[in-house]
Amino acid sequence: MAAASWYHWDISRVVAEELLARAGRDGSFLVRDSESVAGAYALCLLFQRHVHTYRILPDDEGLLSVQTIQGIQTQCFRTLPDLINAYQHPNNGLVTPLLYPVHRARRVPDEDSDGEDGRGSGHMASTVPATVGTWGSAPMAGRTHIPQQLHQRLQEQIHSSPASDFMGFMAEYLNHHVQDLETLQLGHPQLRHLSTALATACRALHSEIDCTLVGLETLGRVFDQPLSPRSPGREQGFLTGDPDLELLLHKISTVNNLLSSLEKKVLKSLQEMVSRHDLALPSVVTAPSPSAKPLAVQSFEVKAGKSQRVVLMVDVESGTVAITKRGSGSPEEVIPQDKILQLIKYQSVQSKVRLVCARESQKSLSKDFVFPSARKREAFCQLLQLMKIQHSNLDEPELISVYVGTWNMGSAPPPRSLASWLTSRGLGRTQDETTACIPHDIYVIGTQENSLGDREWVEFLRASLKTLMAIDYRVVALQCLWSIKIVVLVKPEHERRISHVHTSSVKTGIANTLGNKGAVGVSFLFNGTSFGFINCHLASGSEKTHRRNQNYSDILHSLALGDKRLGGFDLTLRFTHLFWFGDLNYRLDMDVEDILAHLTKKEFQALLAVDQLNLEREKNKVFLRFSEGDISFPPTYRYERGSRDTYVWQKFKTTGVRINVPSWCDRILWKSHPETHMVCNSYGCTDNIVTSDHSPVFATFEVGVTSQFVPKEAPGSGPEALACIEWESIEVILKTTSHSKCYIEFHSYCLEEMQRSGENTFQNCDIPGFLKLGWSSKHLPVLNPILPDLEYLGDQHLLLSIKGVESCESYGECCIAMRSMIGSTAQQFETFLFHRGEETGSMRGWMRVRVPTDRCSTRERLYEWISFEEEDAEPVTDAPTCPKAPLQRLRSRPRSLPEAAANYTNPAYFIFEGIP
Repeated sequence: MAAASWYHWDISRVVAEELLARAGRDGSFLVRDSESVAGAYALCLLFQRHVHTYRILPDDEGLLSVQTIQGIQTQCFRTLPDLINAYQHPNNGLVTPLLYPVHRARRVPDEDSDGEDGRGSGHMASTVPATVGTWGSAPMAGRTHIPQQLHQRLQEQIHSSPASDFMGFMAEYLNHHVQDLETLQLGHPQLRHLSTALATACRALHSEIDCTLVGLETLGRVFDQPLSPRSPGREQGFLTGDPDLELLLHKISTVNNLLSSLEKKVLKSLQEMVSRHDLALPSVVTAPSPSAKPLAVQSFEVKAGKSQRVVLMVDVESGTVAITKRGSGSPEEVIPQDKILQLIKYQSVQSKVRLVCARESQKSLSKDFVFPSARKREAFCQLLQLMKIQHSNLDEPELISVYVGTWNMGSAPPPRSLASWLTSRGLGRTQDETTACIPHDIYVIGTQENSLGDREWVEFLRASLKTLMAIDYRVVALQCLWSIKIVVLVKPEHERRISHVHTSSVKTGIANTLGNKGAVGVSFLFNGTSFGFINCHLASGSEKTHRRNQNYSDILHSLALGDKRLGGFDLTLRFTHLFWFGDLNYRLDMDVEDILAHLTKKEFQALLAVDQLNLEREKNKVFLRFSEGDISFPPTYRYERGSRDTYVWQKFKTTGVRINVPSWCDRILWKSHPETHMVCNSYGCTDNIVTSDHSPVFATFEVGVTSQFVPKEAPGSGPEALACIEWESIEVILKTTSHSKCYIEFHSYCLEEMQRSGENTFQNCDIPGFLKLGWSSKHLPVLNPILPDLEYLGDQHLLLSIKGVESCESYGECCIAMRSMIGSTAQQFETFLFHRGEETGSMRGWMRVRVPTDRCSTRERLYEWISFEEEDAEPVTDAPTCPKAPLQRLRSRPRSLPEAAANYTNPAYFIFEGIP
């Protein structure tokens, strides 16, 4: 039966509170799925401008009961409607009876407005709650309804079956063709409507099977003279393409017979040939894998001092930098890599760099060089970084390079060469030719509308990289959802460093059951650093901004990646580094003629100011606290296939002409834990891959990673000194209409187990819509990390979750870096709280991380020898006790958007500062 209108499925707590606030009347209520207990529900009730949340829990027998105040007898019910009906009466333990149900909005079927990969359109599967039982709502007039259990079973199959796309047809049958029940009641056993639904669902199989049959018969005739088992009379039936189920079943049976006999037939024929002609089968010789190409010596003509011209020769293999005066045959100076102490990039002059070298006669010597362009300077710095890595003699890497690519292939085969895409060459911020062919440690390739087979696509990518880099990359993971694919490849030497690989997918197509739109994801650990990668294809159409935002929220909520112990945390907080990319489909809010005029003048900033993704990020609707590289390449959609000279912005459909304005649909964003090393070295698109109406997009990253820490003193060699994390106070502001008591959960890989605080000791809800909470040191736990070494603790992070005492549901989560908190005096921290992709509040407090004095030794990381300075700054010669995090080199918002405020974004958060 139809679900009751007050049941809102899996909406978030924030959305539930907004709906009740709009209702505005005491006694307004709704029911949603519980976020803390699977199979349970949350009853949300409005009273005196506050939302009260009660958990509805099932017992071992499936009976439902409400957790209310002590002293009220627990009542059990078989169905949710029975429970709701009972609590419409007073004195049942709720703050007020359930008086006014808040009805859910009716979901309108989503259509693919561009007609991109529109498979399955028109077939919508309904979404139903699990473990509810039969709903007690009145049946619609003149129709017999399917029991809710069937909907529930179908929904479970939709989420778990690899053939779940077929389920859309079955959902329509359950919704609209239930007349079979009526015929059964009348004693007729024929399921005529089911046969019709199955025949419609399988219609596409006819052409596929006919084609397969022709191929199999042809192969069979090669090895056997008799014709295939199909009779002339049946052949005529195949040609008609009759969708009758009986004919389809006969075809499938024919394919089965052919396949089972073909292998025996071929084997027998080949054996006869070998014995008849005394043939010796040739042995297969595997060609040796080519070794990685040695990197050639690279030269850079630069200006040294005020006017002197010199040439810098970088030899990565030998580990030297030679300085030669222009016109001179021999180098003036050769600097070994171990003598280069620091590389300083000037921010005021993007093409200038300072080299700090060690000398025997003096402490250090600095040399400034000005390159022809910022791109050449970056190439020089990358080569020196690579030189340091190769000659570091470290057992485990501290710095790796990650390539991320995304391409909507437009359901067309790829060109023979993907060299420009895989080497980050084309338009925008691209790789210099001196560094373009340096192989990356990890390649992550996301595609949409990819018509190639899974294995065919993976092998094509591996072969392309082997041709370009002479490295046989290993497959870490492949995850597919219809034509949405993600492939992760790593260098062979890193294969052993990859662990805890997880894959997942989420459908956001029609009714969230069809996979023409959605996301695929991969997560894993690289030694001690967690990575997440999400490739998505969101709803298309200029007017579908809200739908795209909802797709993003659905993916965040449903994608199952990362450590299961962190399942209650916002997906964006579960990984040290999270990359999100794909055909996001956000468009430009500007008339097409004006867009084309700006593109002719290459006025990208004017267009980025009306980019829907930028605007939605500025409103904190999507991708909170994500970063994106500066866009300096033209829109990647919608080109005329076969060329990159013309945008085709008109699309002729049966319903009329649709306008697809040129847009940056294809994007790459990322989010990292605070005080980690992440640098985007390139962000652009190709200009010579023209098989699709989208251009491929690429981005490359320099990422700091950690390995399994080995303490210098073996455990048990002496009295074990403990490090401790102490809290002086924590203040929290939540964006909520609840006034529940809360506690804090503390998670970290440096802790043996999760810890929790006591209830908050201070509470204030004077400002409507906000709840201020406080904890004193007495109610906050002292945390003891499993290792006390400063070098280890400097890489650790704490994940905190604010949870309600009554509901045990999270009101927000955050991440705190421990590096800046190390010391003998308490340090202040401030951070935002997130939940299900939304900003739900803020937190600040005072804490310290105490490290035993004999465990304070540390060292400089490979990525810390490159720093940024202003023109008039002098290099720092004394290393700090604990290395500070490198500067953030890219803004979290595009340059075309105004900077975010340094403090809390919501004005109500300023009550922290005493502002009324």
